Amino acid sequence: MTDAAALAGLNPDRTALVVVDVQEAFRRSIEGYDRVIARSVRMVRGAIALGLPVVVTEQLPDKLGPTVSELVDVLPEGTERLPKSAFSATRAQGFHLKGRDQVVVVGIEAHVCVQGTCLDLLRQGLAVHVAGDAAGSRTAEDREAGLTRVARAGALVGTTESILLELLGDARADSFKTILELIR
Repeated sequence: MTDAAALAGLNPDRTALVVVDVQEAFRRSIEGYDRVIARSVRMVRGAIALGLPVVVTEQLPDKLGPTVSELVDVLPEGTERLPKSAFSATRAQGFHLKGRDQVVVVGIEAHVCVQGTCLDLLRQGLAVHVAGDAAGSRTAEDREAGLTRVARAGALVGTTESILLELLGDARADSFKTILELIR
């Protein structure tokens, strides 16, 4: 991402949300998993309120299970969960950002599939933002290493709250009350 792209800020008309591999099998092994789920749900609800397309992937769902029910319950109707085996969501068959050139990424694992997804999106010239509080790994060290790597590559790492408020842009926006309820 160029400095100009980073300074441009998130625009809901240009942004998509990518939810990477928030699946049942990881529930027992990811440090802070409940936080990752809660913050991912927050991002999905915020994306819906702001009109962002939502793309969801599942790593080897036949082995690692489906997306957690907490997320499935809030996904927009008709949202397809794209199965994949590659360590980047961009390589899932059917992965499409609907012409958006800004992407917010959440999911698991920060140092594997989230990292791979971010690096591929950056290589495509897209502006990439990661909600660090909605990204998890088995250990804090792995999570930090993944977030540090993507930040050094050009992604911007923020929180779900900061990203949603940046997308909102103005306290007088129609979605302000909805977003405020999500972050409180």
